[in-house]
Amino acid sequence: MSVVGIDFGTQSCYIAVARTGGIETIDNEYSDRCTPNYVSFGDKVRSLGHSAKNQCITNFRNTIFSYKDLLGKLHSDDSVKCLKRRVPYTVVAGENDQPLVEVKYRQETYPFTPVQIAAMMLGKLKETAEAALKTKVTDCVVSVPSLYTDVQRRAMLDACQMANLNCLRLMNDTTAAALAYGIYKQDLPEENENRRVVIFVDMGYAHLQISACAFNKGKLKMLGVSTAEIGGRDFDEVILNYFVEDFMHRYKIDARSNKKAMIRLIQECEKLKKQLSVNTQPSPFNLECFMDDKDVSGKLDRAKFEEMCEPFLKKAEETMKDILVSCNLQPSDLHSVEIIGGASRIHSIKQLVKTIYETEPKTTMNADEVVARGSALQCAILSPTFRVRDFSIIDCQPYSITASWDADDDENSKLEVFPKFHVVPFAKMLTFYRKEPFQLRASYSPSEQVLEAHRHIGSFNIDKVVPQASGEKSKLKIKLRVNIHGILSVVSATMVEKVEGSEETEEMDVENAEEIVNNEKNTNETNPAEKNEEDVQMNCSTEKEAPKENGDVKQDSPNEEKKVETQTNVKKSKKVKMVDLPIEPVVPQLSKEELNFYIERENQMKFQDKLENDRADAKNAVEEYVYEIREKIYGPLEKFIKEEDRSVLSKMLDDTENWLYEEGEDEKKEVYIDKLAELKKMGQPVINRYREAEERPQAFSELGSTLQSVHKALELYANKDEKYDHLLQSDIEIVEKDWKEKLEWFELHQNLQNQMSPDVDPVVTVIQIRTQKQSLENTCYPILNKPKPKVEAPAPAAEPSTANPDPTPDSAASTATEDNMENQEVKPETTQSADSSKTEEKMDVD
Repeated sequence: MSVVGIDFGTQSCYIAVARTGGIETIDNEYSDRCTPNYVSFGDKVRSLGHSAKNQCITNFRNTIFSYKDLLGKLHSDDSVKCLKRRVPYTVVAGENDQPLVEVKYRQETYPFTPVQIAAMMLGKLKETAEAALKTKVTDCVVSVPSLYTDVQRRAMLDACQMANLNCLRLMNDTTAAALAYGIYKQDLPEENENRRVVIFVDMGYAHLQISACAFNKGKLKMLGVSTAEIGGRDFDEVILNYFVEDFMHRYKIDARSNKKAMIRLIQECEKLKKQLSVNTQPSPFNLECFMDDKDVSGKLDRAKFEEMCEPFLKKAEETMKDILVSCNLQPSDLHSVEIIGGASRIHSIKQLVKTIYETEPKTTMNADEVVARGSALQCAILSPTFRVRDFSIIDCQPYSITASWDADDDENSKLEVFPKFHVVPFAKMLTFYRKEPFQLRASYSPSEQVLEAHRHIGSFNIDKVVPQASGEKSKLKIKLRVNIHGILSVVSATMVEKVEGSEETEEMDVENAEEIVNNEKNTNETNPAEKNEEDVQMNCSTEKEAPKENGDVKQDSPNEEKKVETQTNVKKSKKVKMVDLPIEPVVPQLSKEELNFYIERENQMKFQDKLENDRADAKNAVEEYVYEIREKIYGPLEKFIKEEDRSVLSKMLDDTENWLYEEGEDEKKEVYIDKLAELKKMGQPVINRYREAEERPQAFSELGSTLQSVHKALELYANKDEKYDHLLQSDIEIVEKDWKEKLEWFELHQNLQNQMSPDVDPVVTVIQIRTQKQSLENTCYPILNKPKPKVEAPAPAAEPSTANPDPTPDSAASTATEDNMENQEVKPETTQSADSSKTEEKMDVD
């Protein structure tokens, strides 16, 4: 079973895997741990990762990046409009205001959803992991920003399914970083001691995420999270805007009118930002043939850069302060502050952290890879094939969730079910009284930073609700759960149906008893996620306030009515039964039919990519062979080919090269394979003669050495040397016969080969020479190396027995039998003891 963690970033991705030696971040085919999150569409094939990024200038209209910002968004969102101004590709509105990316692929215009593009990139990462692990990869943990809403998380799960990945958990970026930080710490306080509070500041390419985490030995608890949609690209854009205006003034060129020029300038601005993070002196740059055959140059210093970035720094400052207020923390409560993410290297960000939290920011973790490593650790914890140190993870819900329903005028129709920063995964039970089917709606509370258009989480239709036989309302129990992915769902709905029973006293309501037990249990267990149990729940009714995170429940008069109802039920001669009700979720997620359609489409594109890649590889093989042989027949291979053959082969190579760039430009794979075979038919014998000439002297030398060693042994035997005096004459005759045959073969073929010209095939091959050597060794060495027979020392004389100086034959036999019986009794005990000790060693290892 694979254990893989994926940091799916806006600009780049990292893959970490769990191995016996620990967690390792793996390289891609470019020997780079960082895989750019780029997807490029060509006339025949897709490119992903590095190969796609390399086409961002030459194929800018069809190279997609920063598409992660489109997941779960609407085309009319301000963030999508802002992204459209930043990217060179086309984003259009689809059905239900869904953003679609329009590209030209295989000579046609295709609209792709952001989920499809994410699935393509996840598939690429899956292939990279499989190449590194040499095994099939299915299970994984994927990181997502903490600010992701329910619909964005569902979109990411859909993308994983399209890529044939079983996502065990969508893990928040900062939670993954906290896990990677805490699981290796040996000095964490004990559970009964004061917690260690650490702030994690993650500033990536597109998002700023700040979380507060409390650590104790063997556990971590996320206290809260504060986020903002600012990142490294905003600082890049500040530099970009500065130089666009500068070039307009100095060179009279408008860089925004040329998308290729803008892409080149953006890349230079990103490099300049990195230089300003470490240098205080002005950093220059130059771009040749930027626009209108003009070379441009510019420079910028850190002071000017920070001055222009003041609005973003102000927003970052507010976000950093917000986490302290939200979690009721003071800078003195903090143990340390860890900064991660590529943009955290910006000098002004480090200074903000130092000023606000009154401590020097720590960089003890790999800022780029820590999220992937934490995700891999979480995957190892969830995997049954790895044994990981016990470490519980208590995450939190970044937004408060409210449930609403249609109710009478005198009833409350809204309830905050999961407050902000509530523990997840978690489940709660709501109690309703209804006569007919109804709809339960879930949304983020209006006070949250989620835009109004994205507050709706989903609706859940509860069907087959009927009144009781007496006509009164039926009691319904609805369980809501925020699962391990941070996604809300209604997992069960049951109706309590009263039925007529015997005149015996009715049993107590089992469901109510379970509610009390569960509430008491949850009060003691503040970590429902320790055992990765999604169903560890706190039950509440719609008439009472939702329980707090620590398990306290505020009970009021409706709860007392419930107790009275239970006591009354004991006296009545009625029984109840629980009836499961069907639930119809209406959530913004792909249906099974849509998902299967996209999976089939993705598989078709993968198949087309494979065909095209195989065809391109076959064509490249022909081209490489042409260049390689044409160079060598006038170099190392020159003396191994006749002049007339060289002329013919050279003409074939020239004709093939011309064919490749003319009518052979776009042929099938089989045509290139046949063309290569035709060239090798004439070129391969030349290469074979060269290889034989290179390896033949060594092969003859090895055979000669073996013949010499055997001949020396025969001489020693003839001279009665004690080393071989134990060998039989018949065996020596076998050795001598085989030695003479091989010596004769050696001298004959060596002389014949020395008379041959190098431009003709050899009379003997290296394989034949080595076969003769192996045959000689197999025949002679077992005989010559036969060990001398061992001479056993004479047994010592037995001492006469004083007890029985002249034993009779019967008594002697009896004594021998007793001795044998004693030996038979001792040996099994000794053997059993040895076996048992071995078994204990294995158990110790396990």
